[in-house]
Amino acid sequence: TPTTTMTMATRALSHAARTATSRAGTRGFSVLTATEEFPGLPSTSPAPKKGSASSVTTLPSGLTIVTEDASLVSTLSLTYPNAGSSNEGPSEAGAAIANRYLSFKSGSGLSSALILRSLEDVGASVWSSAGRRGMTVGFTAARENAAFVAPLLVTECSFEKWDVKEAQDLAGVEAGEATSNAQVALTDQIYAAAYGGQSAIGRSYYTPGANRSSIMSFRERAYTLNGAVLAATGIADHEAFVRMVDVEFPAPAPGTEAAAPLVSEYLGGEARLSAPSTGYAHVALAFQGPTSIPVTNVLKHCLSLSGASAYASSGIIGVYGGSAPGDALATVDALSTSVGAAPSADIVEKAKAAAKAEALMALDGGSKSLADAMTASVLHSCGFSATALAESYDSVSADDVSKAYAAMLKSKVSLAAVGDISDVPYHATIASRFN
Repeated sequence: TPTTTMTMATRALSHAARTATSRAGTRGFSVLTATEEFPGLPSTSPAPKKGSASSVTTLPSGLTIVTEDASLVSTLSLTYPNAGSSNEGPSEAGAAIANRYLSFKSGSGLSSALILRSLEDVGASVWSSAGRRGMTVGFTAARENAAFVAPLLVTECSFEKWDVKEAQDLAGVEAGEATSNAQVALTDQIYAAAYGGQSAIGRSYYTPGANRSSIMSFRERAYTLNGAVLAATGIADHEAFVRMVDVEFPAPAPGTEAAAPLVSEYLGGEARLSAPSTGYAHVALAFQGPTSIPVTNVLKHCLSLSGASAYASSGIIGVYGGSAPGDALATVDALSTSVGAAPSADIVEKAKAAAKAEALMALDGGSKSLADAMTASVLHSCGFSATALAESYDSVSADDVSKAYAAMLKSKVSLAAVGDISDVPYHATIASRFN
């Protein structure tokens, strides 16, 4: 009957369902993981990010290579520490600034257009900088392209007449712009006061008018790999990078020695540049600074915490300020007072923390800022690591700062004044306050 047939069908379906369920419980199914089914899917449990690791190698050529491996982009910077204006010879004034503009120009059988096109093809942004102490040329590019175009940093300039003419013109333009900048003028005057206006370091870096022969002689003497530093960020394989540099960078001629740094004696004098039309007086005081960079930076922050605008450079440290011409004497009094008061232990601790933070923040300021910090560390201590950098500031004691402060005041004070300076007292008056 229909009812009996339906009942039997229902029982058969139930039995089939129970059998299938039983088999499913004992049967092993193959299951694809998310990464197998969707290749390239980011891990939901990524490995912890590694800290930056740095390595330093000095080649037989005398070139020091320092790399780190964590940056997402690569900056390569090549620094010639003795290619600044302080190493210009008597007949080479202006050669340093002119040579800066010969970066990436024709050389090694390549034209300027081809050199720049090769760098642009890999998305590299190029730059160069120079000053009293050294010159740096470099670029920033993707990590995978940096090593490929690295040899373009060391093309041997062929001094094509159009390249030299352009460099001379650009140096003249930069020097002209610098003359209208009060801060640049004050910096030039403080170096002239500290070292003498006729010395190489006391002479302004912004000196136009170098001729072709002086530009060539300066470059051939100062732009040598012996003593230079190549800093590279974002380099995963230090050893492979070193091998590339050793093969691709030109070897110096036999017997080539590093350019000797010019030794400048700190004198402690006065330099004044009168420009009444500015309607403002700019004043700076300087002293001979410590040789230790961490101690120098801590001492600079001690002066800043005393209420003054402080500055420090290799060999000198001091304070500066500005005012209306009639208030110039009060400004000098305030600067003298800020320098004359020895920092307390509390001020030293605050200055240490500020100096350390400033140094470590430079490591996180981008790929180029990191390369600059790496270069500075190698030139100062022949090595680099963030840990060592932090420890160098931690190790500065209150006694170290006290001794550096006392030595600073024992050196002769230097005075620089720019602008409407008729009311700025002369050097002898100010020097008597520190005797």
